[in-house]
Parts: sequence; C-alpha cells; structure tokens
Amino acid sequence: MSKIPTEFSGVTAVAKANVYFDGKVVSHSILFPDGSKKTLGLIYPGKFHFGTDKAERMEITAGSCAVKLDGQAAVSIYSAGQAFEVPAKSGFDIEIKSGICEYICSYLG
Repeated sequence: MSKIPTEFSGVTAVAKANVYFDGKVVSHSILFPDGSKKTLGLIYPGKFHFGTDKAERMEITAGSCAVKLDGQAAVSIYSAGQAFEVPAKSGFDIEIKSGICEYICSYLG
C-alpha cells in the first residue's frame, strides 16, 4: 500500500467547508493544477451513508472507522494509515464509534 500523504504543495484550498449530517462530517476541497480534486475531512461519532458519483479512495489519516460498501455484507475496520476504495455510482456506510476520524478522499477517474 502506498504511503498516505501528510501535506500537499502547489494546490488551491477552498475556504468554504462542505458540511454534512448537521456538522458531524466536515471537509474542505483542495484543487490540483492538473484539475484533480481531493477533500480533507473530519467525521465525528455516528453512522452515516454516502453515495458516490465517481469512484473514491478514502485514506484514513487519524482515528478509525467501520465501513460497509453498498452491496456487500462484510464490515471492515480501517484506522490511520489504511485506505479503502468505493466504486463509482455506489456508496458506503461509515461508522465512527468514538473520537474523530480524519480522512483524505481522492476522486478517481
């Protein structure tokens, strides 16, 4: 598995936050010179469902979460330094039992 980045250089940070689930999930977008985009975010304790338009790679930078991809029965646990991918036109359930989960979401293809 590739190393999860700790910083990004030469990007544009969007100051306006993306706020979901009454503020329990908050992220900021960063835009790269090549036109790609990532979001950097925090998820507070709770259970949430996200739908995807594009495929996504979620890299966990702090904390931990339980994830169930749409169409699968298995729940997997991810913690800092681990990542999971979600297919396009799909979704996933994510649960944070305690603390805060920090992530980098990359939009693929």
